[in-house]
Amino acid sequence: MPLAVASTPQRTSRRPLTVAVASLLGATLFWAGNYIVGAGAVESIEPLSLVLLRWLGAVVPLLVVAQMAERPQWKQVLAAWPWLVALSVFGLLGYNLLLYTALEHTDAFNASLINAFNPALITLAAAAFLRERLTRRAVGGVLVALAGVLLVLSNGDLGKLLQAGFGTGELFMIGAIAAWSAYTITGRLAPPLPPITATAIQASITVVVLTPFSLAAGGPALPTTQGAIASLAFIALFPSVLSYLLWNRALTVIPAGNAGVFLNLITVFTALFTILSGHPYTFAQIAGGVIVIAGILLTSARGPRGGAKPFFCRRRRAGNLEP
Repeated sequence: MPLAVASTPQRTSRRPLTVAVASLLGATLFWAGNYIVGAGAVESIEPLSLVLLRWLGAVVPLLVVAQMAERPQWKQVLAAWPWLVALSVFGLLGYNLLLYTALEHTDAFNASLINAFNPALITLAAAAFLRERLTRRAVGGVLVALAGVLLVLSNGDLGKLLQAGFGTGELFMIGAIAAWSAYTITGRLAPPLPPITATAIQASITVVVLTPFSLAAGGPALPTTQGAIASLAFIALFPSVLSYLLWNRALTVIPAGNAGVFLNLITVFTALFTILSGHPYTFAQIAGGVIVIAGILLTSARGPRGGAKPFFCRRRRAGNLEP
């Protein structure tokens, strides 16, 4: 929505918007960094240990910031523990464990391209489980995005994909976006909670759940080289803490639906990192990424005055969804 036309008030109102956009750019930049740095980290730290150490390093800063910024009513927050456990298992634990496992078998660029299909998958899941309206425009966008993903997965040779099937890394990445879709749907059904506080509690639950498994496997694989230590520090601080703070700060100015479009920049930034660092890439990856993002933009676009006709629509229960 364009800013109102004014003189001095217009100039003063631009600063919060500028800061919000910069915050979204920073958040997506750090999340893209999680792919690049994570791909290097899994060479020396196995995925389970990486997820455990990531949230172990992030949980205290998240709890401190939550207390300072949101002043939560902790008893009310903890009363929603079944939802927080489910969110932790699907999101902070499940998604990241599958992501880092995928990065053991495929490159960061490929993983980010598959991840770009996530908004389309969430759209389908919301229609199936939350009875949200699915328009013809959205269906077309999903099909376009799916075509882009198949182009990436097949490296431009769909016949080869049909014969050989998906690679190991691609399968784990598909599992990762399925886990994040489940996380998103669960979050829409869960009672409203302060976002940073909820993330801090989920991080705590992730640490508690993973610790016994890690100890049973001989304990977490601690980083032994300076590069691995730096990678872990980056992952624990920037995508785990700062991205969430920047994202939630931006949402105080920019509506969530508009902010969601910025998530496409994760793939764009990952592609830029890949090209600038000299890592090999293929035309199929670039073309597939462009097609996926175009499909997602089509999926999230609205017709004039919300006039898109519903392709699939069910009545949803009152009170289930947040605006």
